[in-house]
Amino acid sequence: MEDFRDVIAASARLLRLLAVLATRPSWTCAELAEWTAVTERTVRRDVARLRELGYVVDSEPGPWGGYRLRAGTRVPPLILDDEEALAVAVGLREAALSGAVGGDQAALSALLKLRQVLPGRIADRLAGADAAFVRTPRPDEPQITAGLLLELAAACRAGERARLSYRDGQGRATLREIDPYRLVHTGRRWYFVARDVARGQWRTFRADRVERIQSTGQPADLTDPPDPALLVSRNIATGPYPVYATVRLPVGLDQALRLIPATVGAHRPDGPDATVVDVGGPDPDGLARYLLSLATPLRVVAPGSVRQALRQRARELLAALDEDEPSDSASAKAPDGRA
Repeated sequence: MEDFRDVIAASARLLRLLAVLATRPSWTCAELAEWTAVTERTVRRDVARLRELGYVVDSEPGPWGGYRLRAGTRVPPLILDDEEALAVAVGLREAALSGAVGGDQAALSALLKLRQVLPGRIADRLAGADAAFVRTPRPDEPQITAGLLLELAAACRAGERARLSYRDGQGRATLREIDPYRLVHTGRRWYFVARDVARGQWRTFRADRVERIQSTGQPADLTDPPDPALLVSRNIATGPYPVYATVRLPVGLDQALRLIPATVGAHRPDGPDATVVDVGGPDPDGLARYLLSLATPLRVVAPGSVRQALRQRARELLAALDEDEPSDSASAKAPDGRA
């Protein structure tokens, strides 16, 4: 029992020393001993232990030397007080909702881990903040709560089959059995990637249309999962448009993605120097206008209606250019108006 108590006391002393080191750039050994109520010899031994745990503690010799905590090569445990923990959690929540750190799930994953270890008093304050804070989205951006995002993220991490209460694009309520996989942020909204068990297909669900998710306790079947970001991009690009066109661009995939973003078209390489892209639009003429706006050579593979609309638009553009050309007699005159 005594050995166990010694271990607990030593661990508490290390945490206290770490907290003191983090409060200012540099400490002398004597100052640390005074602040932590131990001998200088114990301070030197505890600093050595912190180094073994991955903390980088620099030391400067001499009577005016001391210890300085700096960033290490890996992430050791952090010591946060109540206010700091709450501030970090709120910041992570806003980063996850806004996608400020990119399309990956780093902020969401970090928030999920933090919430799992927060003391109850801080978790209650964070829940109160979630209820009080209101984001003002863009007119075309749906509202989604951090709580729902965390539920979906937790489902992805759990690796268990779940029942999903979902409203489709027509507002119809459905109940689906799914195998959760990933969350993807496109810059406008979050998408939930999962395998639809009944259909045996990988699907994307708009996270803001999810009403509830509940685990069944059964293991999820995540055999041969797709690239989640690519799946979301393709499903967005090939959404419910009345007309689709397949075009061939005489450029590689990277350049084709710069011309037509992944959220607009579904790309596939056609050799090293060409890319085939499927693009949706409201009608053949609308697609023709979009393709002309790319200002790049291309070939419409299908359908014929889009190809014909593109030709018609091109003829009209050439005719307009011909109308703006000066006449031969005018072009033959000198700058001062003489022939």
